[in-house]
Amino acid sequence: MRRREFINLLGGAMMLPLGAEAQERIRRIGVLMPYAKDDKEAQARVAAFIDELQQLGWINGRNVKIEYRFDTGDLKKAAAELLTSSPEVILASATPAVAALQQATRTVPIVFAQVSDPISAGFVASLAKPGGNITGFMNFDYTTAAKWLELLKEIAPNVTRVGVIRDPTSTVSIGQLAAINSVARTFGVEVTPLGGGAAGDIERTVTEFARGPNGGLIVVATASLADNRGLIISLAAKHRLPAVYPFPFFVADGGLICYGPDSLEPHRQAAQYVDRILKGEKPSDLPVQAPTKYELVINLKTAKALGLTVPNSVLSRANQILE
Repeated sequence: MRRREFINLLGGAMMLPLGAEAQERIRRIGVLMPYAKDDKEAQARVAAFIDELQQLGWINGRNVKIEYRFDTGDLKKAAAELLTSSPEVILASATPAVAALQQATRTVPIVFAQVSDPISAGFVASLAKPGGNITGFMNFDYTTAAKWLELLKEIAPNVTRVGVIRDPTSTVSIGQLAAINSVARTFGVEVTPLGGGAAGDIERTVTEFARGPNGGLIVVATASLADNRGLIISLAAKHRLPAVYPFPFFVADGGLICYGPDSLEPHRQAAQYVDRILKGEKPSDLPVQAPTKYELVINLKTAKALGLTVPNSVLSRANQILE
């Protein structure tokens, strides 16, 4: 998305005659993103959300006002600031945003997107009956992480050592790492947890891991790793490590291969829940939904740079091939 288009979406005010504008009640929506404002993925998620709202008749500046907060180093502060705008419902993208908002309010409705385990995180009581002020759309169950290892061995069969880049403070990371460990013996690999809490930790642990032979990487699905994707992709290229990623946007930025859900669709679906809440439904009555479609995306340019020949068995299953 071009920067000008994104700025127009954020501003979004549609010029209308004063009389027409006065006839409509202005509703308030908040959006909290755990990424920098200029992050391409953050821009794409916001755009998907706004586009779906517009399809449902909600036009920023006409019958709704949307307030945005992005991560500038203190997500809790951003969440608190967002609540001062008195939103009637908030979109929270990814687990850190939901956690920050949950600490700030137990009454304002929150619709999340891109959350892997909302039950363990304490966001909802159950998927069918969320029970509080939070509901939304998941992106993974833990068994998907086992498929990442299977895919890594399929595209790089010589790999015997797998470094898993994860955030050790994240429940999601812990669950995904456990799923990978559960099948490691089946695929004849040794799994090494690598740092993922901060950029320096990622660089240090990946560099140390790369000194050994026959290595490959798996990057689990957390917002902090998505935020550091440029560093991770560059380290994989520098050390010639085949790597499997959780989302297509990693591959679009130069990563080798991914298996995971479209990260934009949950934001479109979240707009539908926001619409229903603005029309009177309660988040406690709206079930948490899991993705129904996963995408396999391959970057052949990256494969060539790593000296890998992608087998036809993988190419034939790909939803998208980047050349």
